[in-house]
Amino acid sequence: MPAVASSLALQLKQTFGYASFRPLQREIIEATLAGQDVFALLPTGGGKSLCFQLPALVRPGLTVVVSPLIALMKDQVDALQASGVAATFLNSSLDPDETRRRLSGLHRGEFKLLYVAPERLMLEGWAENLKAWNVTCLAIDEAHCVSEWGHDFRPEYRQLARLRNTLPGVPLMALTATATGRVRTDIISHLKLREPATFVASFNRPNLTYRVVPKDQPLKQIIEFVKSREHESGIVYCASRAAAERTAEGLTGRGFTARPYHAGLTSEERCRHQEQFLRDDTRIICATIAFGMGINKPNVRWIIHHDLPKNIEGYYQETGRAGRDGLPGDCLLLFSAGDIAKQTHFLDEITNEHEQSVARAQLRQIVHYAESAACRRVELLEYFGEKFPSATCGACDNCLEPRATYDGTLAAQKFLSCVYRIRQASQFGAGMNHVIEVLTGADTDKIRRWGHERLTTYGIGQELSRPQWAAVGRELMRLGHVTVSEGEYATLELTDDGLAALKNRTPVTLTKPMDLPKSKRVTTRREGDIACDEILFERLRALRKRLADERKVPAYIVFGDTTLRAMARLYPDAPAAMEGIPGMGEKKRAEFGEIFAAEISSYLQSNSRQAFE
Repeated sequence: MPAVASSLALQLKQTFGYASFRPLQREIIEATLAGQDVFALLPTGGGKSLCFQLPALVRPGLTVVVSPLIALMKDQVDALQASGVAATFLNSSLDPDETRRRLSGLHRGEFKLLYVAPERLMLEGWAENLKAWNVTCLAIDEAHCVSEWGHDFRPEYRQLARLRNTLPGVPLMALTATATGRVRTDIISHLKLREPATFVASFNRPNLTYRVVPKDQPLKQIIEFVKSREHESGIVYCASRAAAERTAEGLTGRGFTARPYHAGLTSEERCRHQEQFLRDDTRIICATIAFGMGINKPNVRWIIHHDLPKNIEGYYQETGRAGRDGLPGDCLLLFSAGDIAKQTHFLDEITNEHEQSVARAQLRQIVHYAESAACRRVELLEYFGEKFPSATCGACDNCLEPRATYDGTLAAQKFLSCVYRIRQASQFGAGMNHVIEVLTGADTDKIRRWGHERLTTYGIGQELSRPQWAAVGRELMRLGHVTVSEGEYATLELTDDGLAALKNRTPVTLTKPMDLPKSKRVTTRREGDIACDEILFERLRALRKRLADERKVPAYIVFGDTTLRAMARLYPDAPAAMEGIPGMGEKKRAEFGEIFAAEISSYLQSNSRQAFE
């Protein structure tokens, strides 16, 4: 094993330009090289791809990578070829002649990696192909697609288990960036993994900062946010096509390069806008959730959610598209009570009772996250069953600017008492809206029909608005005093703790609502920061863009921002001085070293070197 370990480290350095592995990468690679089936859950930006790319270079034969998206295949193959790796893909974007050429190359054993969609593997004649190509590993990327409990279920992924019969002795590797315990079990079962070596990395993305602010003129808020980040790439996620279009138009009108992306555009328009984004010709994509899965763009610096996401898993996946290169990323969620009402209205239209119940529970979880005064990171990790080692992370709004609290005992007593009185008088519970209508003294058919205008709690809460009472009610749910019944109707019930708090008049501390953010930005030392000469960094970025455009590839195929920032910090003015620069493999140094060294030398003729701690 020591010989294998040194061989892996050498290959990592020579091909990919990295001196060390990220957490769990080495263990995953060693397990697959030992012939074991592997299940690997690594967060976005955790280096999943390397777990099958590096073993493919040191083992004989072909590694087949199952990938769900055409754009992702081309992206990864371009990046591998730029690093000197013999990789190819087969999908519907290729013309028949090119497909035949690549198939011939596979029959001659010219490639180490083949990227392919799951549907193609099931085509007639492909079993014979796979047997003829000396396949020595099958890697299934985005493996959560196999589970209908996952956030992106794809039925064709279910058929992949048939490959176990086609390639009985070949180790299988399933990789995903996000999956709850239930989905993990589903993946292992449906893909028929045999006693897999299982690796679950931390879900924590330490380089990301999370913020939630009240939504108030969202376009204005977004413009204010991107004004100080005009050279950075970002994604604005919107709940509707109309909002995506409106936001893109508003940003373009203010001089930013922004494009919409949603299912209402033609396939050609979507491809064009995505390509412009990947190549840094467009800095901002305003998209519905249709955008982003498998987008291998490491220098997305920020994510904004214009609207409330449907669930925490989707939110985590979307925010995870920022900072994949390990450099800092900002995640901003614009939140309003109106978004909750909109989402609830959509849920009312779901006819399947079980699906509606699951969707309601997911909505409550994301609302809880948005309104919570606790550390955002703690809340996110807790959802995935992971405990953050501290109560605060120092990199979210609630840790950087803790919200004020107040004595909410009187408001809590009124709310809890109203829930209790409704149940006592009617022998059934009521939903949040009805409880609030009783508290505020509303005159509705339901109140008159059930005689709730005669309750002692009727009209005792007129000092607060309905949205304010809703916020109180949701916080009492978070505190464990109120729960939502699991039945057909989402009715409120007092928990044992809530009943005790009501009877004993226990003091209750509530959190004041979020304020609109002040214009000043809180600056703090960011995880993943690489201090460097920012002027030189911009010059190197312009050079990278020119070289990438000449080659018709995204800029990060040439070098990632991490590599450029390291050069702008260390000033390597000769290729030999680039030894140890992260992401500088041998092929890239041979191809680009002289060009970047010349740019740095030119810069140093009129600028002095800066010193960094």
